[in-house]
Amino acid sequence: MTLVSKDSPHSLTMDLSERIRHRIQSAEFNDGDFFLTEAELAEEYNVSRRIAREAVNRLCALGLLEGRKRIGLIVRHPDPVEVWANCLPSLARSQEKLAELAQFRYALEVGAVELAIQNASEEQIVQLASLAKKFKQIANNKKERKKRIEVEREFHGLILKMSGTPLIADMQKLLSTLFETSYPPRESPVLEDDVNDRIIWQHFELVSAIQDRDVERARSVMRAHLKYLLNSKPDLS
Repeated sequence: MTLVSKDSPHSLTMDLSERIRHRIQSAEFNDGDFFLTEAELAEEYNVSRRIAREAVNRLCALGLLEGRKRIGLIVRHPDPVEVWANCLPSLARSQEKLAELAQFRYALEVGAVELAIQNASEEQIVQLASLAKKFKQIANNKKERKKRIEVEREFHGLILKMSGTPLIADMQKLLSTLFETSYPPRESPVLEDDVNDRIIWQHFELVSAIQDRDVERARSVMRAHLKYLLNSKPDLS
């Protein structure tokens, strides 16, 4: 019998969920393997069925366990992007957490440029150049604002896809969607000519830097391009 330290119900739940999580992650469970039942957990860790159930619910929310009727608890290997997708709506309610996520997105995209340069195919670079041209064509048309956002999202998504790491690309999709709804647009439908020209230039300069396999230049342009993430404040109204 494994004892859990006797404390408040909340502490017991947290303690038990951490012990179970460590046990699952330390053992060589395959996705779909049987773990235990709630009753067996309660007996083994010397806690009430209520505490065992609450601890299990926490781990089910994280995707580490799944309850099956008449079977018990099944071990799962969760998709991290799916876990993030479930958590982001709650994080979006906090201005402080949104600011942290903005910094995370900034670091993700600036950092991924090096991987993109290492792994981008010539076909992908041609596609990126085509998106930069497409962006330029619609950038000055105030009626194409929605299309402009879509093209820019596609442009950045392709750079993250070039990294060769699907997790990076999928995380960028989640974060970009979050900030499109939580942050005020960084630009009005009609931009000042110099601002608009600078953004257009940044797209082409990113393409050129990636094509030249110039990591430092690409990072510098990406930092300037995404600087608004570090300065903007989310709109939670």
